[in-house]
Amino acid sequence: MTADLVRPDHLLGAHPTTENGVEGVRFAVWAPNARYVSVVGDFNGWNGFDNVMERLEFGFWGAFVPAARHGQRYKFRVTGQDGRTVDKADPYGRFFETRPNTSSIVWDQPFDWTDAAWMEKRAQGFAEAVSIYECHAPSWQKGDDGWFLNYRDLAHRLGEYVTDMGYTHVELLGVMEHPFDGSWGYQVTGYYAPTSRMGSPEDFKYLVDHLHGLGIGVLVDWVPGHFPTDEFALASFDGAPLYEYADPRKGFHFDWNTYIFDYGRNEVVMFLIGSALKWLQDFHVDGLRVDAVASMLYLDFSRTDWVPNVHGGRENLEAIAFLKRLNEVAHHMAPGCMMVAEESTAFPGVTAPTPFGLGFDYKWAMGWMNDTLAYFEEDPLWRKYDHHKLTFFNVYRTTENFMLAISHDEVVHLKESAVMKMPGDWYMKRAGYRAFLATMWSTPGKKLLFMGQEFAQSTEWNYAESLPWFMADQPDHRGVMNLVRRLNALYRERPDWHKGDLEDEGMLWVAADDTETSVYAYVRRDPRGSAWSLIVANLTPVYREAYPVGVPQAGEYRLLLSTDDLDFGGFGTVQGDLTATDEGWQGQTGLLRLNLPPHGVLVLEPAATVLSEER
Repeated sequence: MTADLVRPDHLLGAHPTTENGVEGVRFAVWAPNARYVSVVGDFNGWNGFDNVMERLEFGFWGAFVPAARHGQRYKFRVTGQDGRTVDKADPYGRFFETRPNTSSIVWDQPFDWTDAAWMEKRAQGFAEAVSIYECHAPSWQKGDDGWFLNYRDLAHRLGEYVTDMGYTHVELLGVMEHPFDGSWGYQVTGYYAPTSRMGSPEDFKYLVDHLHGLGIGVLVDWVPGHFPTDEFALASFDGAPLYEYADPRKGFHFDWNTYIFDYGRNEVVMFLIGSALKWLQDFHVDGLRVDAVASMLYLDFSRTDWVPNVHGGRENLEAIAFLKRLNEVAHHMAPGCMMVAEESTAFPGVTAPTPFGLGFDYKWAMGWMNDTLAYFEEDPLWRKYDHHKLTFFNVYRTTENFMLAISHDEVVHLKESAVMKMPGDWYMKRAGYRAFLATMWSTPGKKLLFMGQEFAQSTEWNYAESLPWFMADQPDHRGVMNLVRRLNALYRERPDWHKGDLEDEGMLWVAADDTETSVYAYVRRDPRGSAWSLIVANLTPVYREAYPVGVPQAGEYRLLLSTDDLDFGGFGTVQGDLTATDEGWQGQTGLLRLNLPPHGVLVLEPAATVLSEER
């Protein structure tokens, strides 16, 4: 399979065309085990005998239907080897009925893109500063009638908001067609179609086009690891396992009640890679966040009864080969796209180039997320015993190209929202959460924060409701919003905060062992420039006056940020003289004494940006 043959949707599915001077629709489907296939729909009164499909080579079926037109509903009526007949939605369908209906819709509409400059720039590679606003599109906001916003309405509201908040990208989940709202869009039945809940494919293209016009990149969540058991969709498509592994020890996720794609089958690999390219090429999406990669990599993932690979190991060699091929083709066919893996194990080389690595651009830092949240959730009285949960990431942070993600998974299923994970009363929770955000943004790695967490949403995310936007108008929540906006500005503007993620010099510890006070101090540096900044975090509710911190050089310093500022909802702790003496301290050449607010983080830079050679 070459890169030129990975758009099977150009041949399969429903394609309005003209044959022998007659207008109609050419239908094609892959169903090698079927005894009989016909196409039924609005054009033939759903009669299975009017448009019988012809069996072609390699298990494909085709038919030209003169009566069919754009906008009409259809399905494939498939009779399997077992004699059962089931009406199936088109695996390559471009548009679907709104749930609970499940028919595919013939769709072929033009769209006038206006983002040529953006796409040309994208092909040259994405920026080093990547701050992503993860958004469940159906529940970010709803209309006054309680129904979903149209993609076009979402484009303007979301575009204005993320621009104001200073994000560089949005990541959309819940936008590929799925039958059940409660799956959040992760049990996909339409791998080539935006969900009709929010409009047409052209409406979705408008959303992407508009965001590009504002300078905002767009990623979507993509699920090649499993698919639902709904009879109308991919499951047992032609009366037998087809898209899924036949052996349930390889082909079924018992935890999720879903089927696993058969990555050893060329047609299945083509189906998935074609879907990826559909979004990257036709919808101009800038990247894919690939869901549940760990479940694909391991044959024993969440199971006790499993089949070893040919070498007797637990790795799914076919899935590994598929992921490598996916990333090679995606980067070749959609230059500059961003491929992100949600991978929760220590599998080596997730972001290393193929053929030796998997070829992703980024990997979610699940270890950082678990350690950091566990630390901040702990009573400050006991944090000194887990002090190095916050330093451990620096041991391995250069082994992969990491993305620091606080995603939707962390704020559902009774896990509480991010701010409510913090211990103490409401003020302490907000102070602790502001400190958490500041450490996250100042730690090497790209950023991702789930919607609602930027204004300290105090309730858990509910996919069935709009975000509680009334909170964002309240001073306590508005302060956290102001902080996130400021952190995004610092992150984008300061090269020391977004360069050097993969280099040891990008982050240097000044104080990593003060377990008794739970104070941390570190320097962020641009390894190839002069910019650097000092971050000091006091992670207990104790105010510390004139706390000594070693700095790389003596002289004047300026305060860039304090999470205790009044604008952020803090007390406004006042700093004294920000002049570092030339006394050596903590292995550094200078000494600076700071007033550390409770549960506070300070960010400083030298007035003269000349870094001492001694560091």
